[in-house]
Amino acid sequence: MSELRISKTLDVRGMYCPGPVLETAKAIKQINVGEVLEVLATDPAAKPDIEAWARRTGNQILDIKQDNGVTRILIKRVK
Repeated sequence: MSELRISKTLDVRGMYCPGPVLETAKAIKQINVGEVLEVLATDPAAKPDIEAWARRTGNQILDIKQDNGVTRILIKRVK
């Protein structure tokens, strides 16, 4: 995967549902359409929650990696 330019990083490690999704929804509005938001979360529910949120809002999940209990999600703002 080519190196993506990340416009904003949202660190919600240590925060639990529904915090990560609410913060993601707020943060995506702070970047421009076409830019990429990186979310770092430790809540196991963050991955399915943010995937569902992205489908619902029409934003695009580019990548999800899980490493040492931290989930890193890259989301492209589509609209």
